[in-house]
Amino acid sequence: MAGTALIAIGGNSLIRAGERGTIAEQLGNAHATARSIVQLVKRGWRIVITHGNGPQVGAALLRSERAAGEVYTHPLDVCVATTQSEIGYLLQRAVEYELRQIGLKTPVTTVLSQVRVDPADPAFEHPTKPVGPFYSKEVAEEKRRTLGWQIVEDASRGYRRVVASPEPVEVFEEDIIRQILGLGMIVIALGGGGIPVIEKDNYLVEGSEAVIDKDRASAMLATGLGVDLFIISTDARQVYLDFKKPSQRGIDRANAAEMQKYYDQGQFPPGSMGPKVESAMRFIRAGGKQVIITSFEYLVDAVDGKDGTHIYP
Repeated sequence: MAGTALIAIGGNSLIRAGERGTIAEQLGNAHATARSIVQLVKRGWRIVITHGNGPQVGAALLRSERAAGEVYTHPLDVCVATTQSEIGYLLQRAVEYELRQIGLKTPVTTVLSQVRVDPADPAFEHPTKPVGPFYSKEVAEEKRRTLGWQIVEDASRGYRRVVASPEPVEVFEEDIIRQILGLGMIVIALGGGGIPVIEKDNYLVEGSEAVIDKDRASAMLATGLGVDLFIISTDARQVYLDFKKPSQRGIDRANAAEMQKYYDQGQFPPGSMGPKVESAMRFIRAGGKQVIITSFEYLVDAVDGKDGTHIYP
């Protein structure tokens, strides 16, 4: 019998390599992802969808900065909230449509999600989270010089801006998500890792200038909800050892100890597969049963055990 699955979709899954990131492109990619997800719904899986927002939040921040002389600006936490709405809207449209195509009327809803972070987290002093588009080295250096951005090379695809990425501590809406799941609805939540907030006295919260890693936050939510399966949907068919080397080979199945060994060997770079593997291990070590890492094209086959990388206790 199928159970509950949390599917974490990467922000780069909605903006594919070589695309400008137009709404039409993102919606087309959302439909492609949704077609795989609804096949799991058809099989009886209860679904929570989370998603990244790296390219989108970078674009939102850039728009805000460039228009600062004409309109009010958005701080980074509001940019995260904006992209939660934007991407949630596209995903909800796509999932609802694809459900109807196979004769299902399962309700879909998007939940605005806030995540508490620690203001003393050292990540605020050492930005590491890539956001926005990829730039050439020359353009990136110009933006560093003129705009004061901090820049890193990201996954050998170019250079990107980096912002603070503190550890998620608590998903404020976790109980709401659990209740909605209990009603038999599909939930889209925790967009971009959640809106980063700091809790003050008397339950007051304030936004934080950061972007939380969506895989880490998704692992925490998956643990809190006690889901049966945590799926990380990325742009790779599976996790590879010796990536892009002549000796490259995929990992079909592994346990957390084996993945930790590979991680310690430096097999999974921080700007690429590293956070995904780390988040998978967090979920397993917190009592999770199974993690699958794959791309949406192979999602159904991966759940059937025929593709992707499967990580077990």
